[in-house]
Amino acid sequence: MKNPIQAKPPLRNRQRPVGVPSLPWRRVLWGVVLMVAVCAGESTPRAMAADAPASVQQQSPKERQRIAAEMFRERCKKAGVFIHRTVEDVEGIFLMKLRPKGLNFDEQYVLDDPYGSDVDGDGYIEVLLESFYESWQKTSSSPQPRDDRKGYKYVEAIDLKDGVRYRYTGSVKATRKMDANAPNVQLEVRRNPNFDLNIYDYILERTLSNAPRPRYGITYDDISTREERDYWIAGSSLKVIDMQTNEVMAERIGYMVDWAQGSSAGGRSPWLLAANNACPEFASRHGASAQRYQTIRFINKTLKPRG
Repeated sequence: MKNPIQAKPPLRNRQRPVGVPSLPWRRVLWGVVLMVAVCAGESTPRAMAADAPASVQQQSPKERQRIAAEMFRERCKKAGVFIHRTVEDVEGIFLMKLRPKGLNFDEQYVLDDPYGSDVDGDGYIEVLLESFYESWQKTSSSPQPRDDRKGYKYVEAIDLKDGVRYRYTGSVKATRKMDANAPNVQLEVRRNPNFDLNIYDYILERTLSNAPRPRYGITYDDISTREERDYWIAGSSLKVIDMQTNEVMAERIGYMVDWAQGSSAGGRSPWLLAANNACPEFASRHGASAQRYQTIRFINKTLKPRG
């Protein structure tokens, strides 16, 4: 039986990818390359890792950008969202891999999937839960976004520390109180004597799972090669797998590139800004917010939550 993590449908016969750049994108790409070439100036120490090949270290910033653009354009030809089968009324999902705590913003050769990293640690579980979005009314002053995000009743995963499978859910709890002497709080109390002084937080909860493992699993892989990382290109695979049959039901293949080739000028974070140059493209945001909630949006295209 094939390992589902390694299962990968052939590129041929796939559905037409969604989100691959069109021809106008090429003009934008080269405009960005030229702008960065002018603005970036000399490479900073972080722009060229000590363990990069000597042949790459000897190249000028402009030459590295030229090669990176050609490589990125070729990778984008096989990038996209490929959905082979969808399922309705899915109650829970299984995370075959958890995201480690801490995001990679500037490590050139660490293969931890910078493209696919939208939330780290426990946050990666929280954004997949229905209760997380329902909690926003009490835990956030911002209105809940109106989009297609829908979480699941529960998420299961194996804790690598003890090898035990847990079921994760979440709920809103009052964790502290407002300062009753604060002027703005006193103003609210005068307006409304029943004003709630509690401050609410979303709390992730887990219990040992004795139920059958969820049928549908989610996994990710960094598919970057050493050559791609030499030119600050990161590749990613995100899959939905039927764990009963090892069928890859859907896969997203994505790439992103840092045109400044790792420059840390002005305190910039290479992988953070690389998210602005991605195929498929992320949401129409920039920097840190460009990649947020990408995982749940992709899963929702294949596994339709119950309710």
